[in-house]
Amino acid sequence: MTYSLTPMHLEPILSMAALARTPDEKIPELITQIISRPGNANLHMNQFQLFSIFGNQSFALDMQALALQERTIYRIAGTDTPLIRLLALMAPGDATDNAPLDYLIEHTDIQLDLLYIIPGKPLPAAIPEHDVMMVAAGESSKNRAVLQVIDQLIECWPRPVLNPAKQILNCSRNGVYQQLKDLPGLIIPPTRRATRQALLELSNAGASGDYPCTVRPLDSQAGNGLAKIDSPAALAAYLATSDAQEFYTSKFIDYRNQDGLYRKVRIALIDGAPYVSHLAISDYWIVHYGSAQMDEHPERREEEAQFMRDFDAGFARRHQNALRSVSERLKLDYVVIDCAETMCGDLLIFEADNRGWVHATDPVDLYLYKQATMQKLFAAFRAMLLSAMQTSSISINGPAPAH
Repeated sequence: MTYSLTPMHLEPILSMAALARTPDEKIPELITQIISRPGNANLHMNQFQLFSIFGNQSFALDMQALALQERTIYRIAGTDTPLIRLLALMAPGDATDNAPLDYLIEHTDIQLDLLYIIPGKPLPAAIPEHDVMMVAAGESSKNRAVLQVIDQLIECWPRPVLNPAKQILNCSRNGVYQQLKDLPGLIIPPTRRATRQALLELSNAGASGDYPCTVRPLDSQAGNGLAKIDSPAALAAYLATSDAQEFYTSKFIDYRNQDGLYRKVRIALIDGAPYVSHLAISDYWIVHYGSAQMDEHPERREEEAQFMRDFDAGFARRHQNALRSVSERLKLDYVVIDCAETMCGDLLIFEADNRGWVHATDPVDLYLYKQATMQKLFAAFRAMLLSAMQTSSISINGPAPAH
């Protein structure tokens, strides 16, 4: 199989990272700018980006479908003088279906092109010239066909490949559990896939069962549909509110600190090294940064700032062996893990995949301390791309002569 790589002039589409910082009062003006730009494909894809951040997800996906009918390659607005040209292989879907790479390359010398892979549809006749290719599609039941196609495509890809599809396919919640369950210094709750019928039978089984546990629909993200179940009756009540047919069940582990608060750490493992993205602190066991009300708690922001300052010498050092083992097991160049530290000092893993949102779009007036931390993470991502480029150059041209 051969690929025609060629320089392309692509009218850029909007970056979700830039949109995430757009004030609500600027949206009408932004829509006017989008409509005034030429090209139906870009118009529709820009609407997908815009409404993914601000509006109706169903409408956003309709716009994406219209865009992909016309073409499958898009360039994210960014630098005009790139040093690194990155091609991302994407799956059609919403903003949680792919790694949000545009947040990582904003204000850098990295050019980001998106190539959407649609099973049954051939690749475009020409593919943008690039230095590194990265699989951005995330693991899910609806993405498995896309990832399987990508896995076949990249067997003879002419440029360095990061995050191979076959490794992403192992990042289902139960797949991550199977890969990490026996690592020392690490706790990961047993996670299993269950049909609706199996859970209905369990809910009718009296007091038997492993409670408390958590249940969530198969491909849910961001805590949607996630519930803590304490009894068969609670499981029956949960199923009565959900029309999902398949679920993940997991043992519930109480990870509250002594002050009664829950703390979740998001870390990006880049080329095997850990970089902190956030520390979310919440009263509730389902911890997401957006719902943790960090804006309203200056003491929590101060704790996060201190955590970030001390991360390399503190959390990362305490768990360096476990984090290194996680990277070695998952075999991904870039992976985002959500985790916590138990009161016994173990690393508790909630999930690991390539899709976690890592960004620097929080209001600077409240989160000034995050800027240096995130720039360090972004620099590590850039260094990973450069390393892949240089390794490829050495393998093609041979080692440089000794001086």
